[in-house]
Amino acid sequence: MSSFEASVLPAQDMASAVGRYFAGAAHARTWHVETAMDWAAADAGRLTEGQRSAVEFITIIEDHLPGYFALYTENFPVDGSVGPGLYVHNRELYHFTVRWAAEEDSHARALARYQSASGLRDEDAVRQALAGPGQGRFDLPFDHPVQFFAYALVQEKATQIYYQQLRAVAGDPVLGEVLTHLSRDEARHFTFMADVVAAYLRVHGDAVLDPIRAVIAEFRMPLAGTLRGYWRWALKIADTARYDHTDAYEHLIKVLNRAVDARSDRLGELIAFIGSCRTLSA
Repeated sequence: MSSFEASVLPAQDMASAVGRYFAGAAHARTWHVETAMDWAAADAGRLTEGQRSAVEFITIIEDHLPGYFALYTENFPVDGSVGPGLYVHNRELYHFTVRWAAEEDSHARALARYQSASGLRDEDAVRQALAGPGQGRFDLPFDHPVQFFAYALVQEKATQIYYQQLRAVAGDPVLGEVLTHLSRDEARHFTFMADVVAAYLRVHGDAVLDPIRAVIAEFRMPLAGTLRGYWRWALKIADTARYDHTDAYEHLIKVLNRAVDARSDRLGELIAFIGSCRTLSA
């Protein structure tokens, strides 16, 4: 058995987390790109230059879903490349990841639709703008399964927070509706990732603390290393609505605190480290 396989959650724990996600999703307000918004009323002319730039930026990030999703299908395969024990775990996780991918793909479609419907760009120009970044490979140097969920926990929460803050200043009500749907989905995705990270702490204890620390120490949002001008663009959209992925760190700290009955010294050190990263970034 590989060290990776030995470190995954028991299949039943993963199945329970997936089941809780679907139970919550069953009560969520459903929406469809084609009918949820009055696309005829979309008007990019009501946006500031910064808001227009933010829409273009988040469309690229959401549209990179194939590359992002590949991280999970490649590292948690559901085929003959893994033994039966790991396959059972991965198959339970796949129930979530395929639904997650479908919901994230709806985000990409909604933002692309907004661009064309609002007059920001025509449909072909949107597709062409997304092609280059979409072909870039996104990879993460993780060797412990908990890292994929800790990373997504931060990424989903950071995205949710940004969408909420952009919605608060958006000049076009249709864009505000789009961002409302996206932020609600991201909140549910965060809840799943938090549930799984908490389960890892309960099952594996302090053994998962160093892998989580490594995620925070090297954290970068999707496309940060491959999208030309990413950091300059990120700073520009932060002038429109606060954008700082470390805003999500306080939520990770809450997950860590709630996951265990008694905090070990090593867990306390990790929480202090995450808090220091947030303070420095702020």
